[in-house]
Amino acid sequence: MSATITRNRTRPLLGWWLDAVLLAAFVALTVALINGHLLTLDQRVADWALSHQPKPVYWTARVFNYLGQGGQVLTPVSLVLTAVLFWRSRSIRAAFPFAAAFVLTYLTIGPLKIWSGRAAPRFQGPDPVIMHNPNAEGVYAMSYPSGHLGNSLVWYAVIAILTAALLHRSLRRWETWMIRVVPVAIVFVTTVYTGFHWLTDSIAGLLLGVVVARLIERIPFDRIPLPGLRGWERPAGFTPPSDRPASRA
Repeated sequence: MSATITRNRTRPLLGWWLDAVLLAAFVALTVALINGHLLTLDQRVADWALSHQPKPVYWTARVFNYLGQGGQVLTPVSLVLTAVLFWRSRSIRAAFPFAAAFVLTYLTIGPLKIWSGRAAPRFQGPDPVIMHNPNAEGVYAMSYPSGHLGNSLVWYAVIAILTAALLHRSLRRWETWMIRVVPVAIVFVTTVYTGFHWLTDSIAGLLLGVVVARLIERIPFDRIPLPGLRGWERPAGFTPPSDRPASRA
């Protein structure tokens, strides 16, 4: 019997059409903010959040917001999972998802934050809500898009990919929700509530993060051509068993 290949279950839903729609929405949102639209909405949401922060609720939100901390939580967790998969698979490919996430976030979210020049809601200077704020600079002018949301979507996607490889199977639906949806939803709410980002910052981070995460999902890490590396180029287990070529009968 000839070998057959089943459809890749990790392929993002709706294909490139959804990515195009998300990117268009991100561009439209950015243009609207530059032209002064939605700023009143951002300010009202921030004003409400900052005026309704009893200490127990605020500090609970601050703690849960660490689910979106790239350098302190997401990157270390991803590194640990990468190290475990590298040790088990003896394959250099185990590091590919981590490398892809690092490069893609560095080339997208980071530059956009610098370009937008938007301050955060807690900024004490004038006109904190506007884009390209001339009164804010450095770390005080990097609010748009939200790195909390963008990084969360990308790094939780990497964590899901690595977890599936370690389990030697595709994640179940509830596992996917617990890894990729619930933490991101918590980060979205707590980021806006604590005043770390404007509402539209988080929406923009969500739109951009989904696109980058879906791009990483598409990369065939186990099939990227590599030179002979004395066995270290072997597959690391990123392709679920049901998606691999069937053996000949």
